[in-house]
Amino acid sequence: MPEPQRSHAKLNRARILEVARDLLTADGDASLNSIAKQAGIGPGTLYRHFPNREALVLAVYRTEVQRLVDWVPELLKEGTPLAALRTWFHRLAEHIRIKRGLGDALSAANHATVTNETYGPVIEAIALMLRAGEENGTIRPGLDPDDVLMAMGCVWRTPHTPEGLAQSERLLDLVIQGFKA
Repeated sequence: MPEPQRSHAKLNRARILEVARDLLTADGDASLNSIAKQAGIGPGTLYRHFPNREALVLAVYRTEVQRLVDWVPELLKEGTPLAALRTWFHRLAEHIRIKRGLGDALSAANHATVTNETYGPVIEAIALMLRAGEENGTIRPGLDPDDVLMAMGCVWRTPHTPEGLAQSERLLDLVIQGFKA
């Protein structure tokens, strides 16, 4: 009988993370009680999984980055590596723009910790797309994943306005053009 409880706990955790992501994206100050209520669980269940707000925010952030990293192989199957890179960075920029409130909710120490934890997987995902593009001749050889990430920073630094988003698309096109073989 322990197995169904573990399964139920995993479902609760996944539901909490999903609801927290949505509510914290809409309102960075969403309360833990509102997250528990929206997830259809009691506050005690939420606190068993996440003892405080920061633990929940860290888990949401890690989950979102992992989801993005795990998406790379699917993108590479669907189209060219250059198209995968563009689509992936477009999504990354959306996440960073929308999730700024999550980062603001973290202490400086935890923000640095989670950034360091997620940096490696993000760089590996970029490297995978670059290698695929080098192999098929669509991406010029020798690009450094760290440099590519730095160059893409312009894409998510635009204002979250219609004009800023249009500028973001133009910048993304410019940077991707520079990666072509």
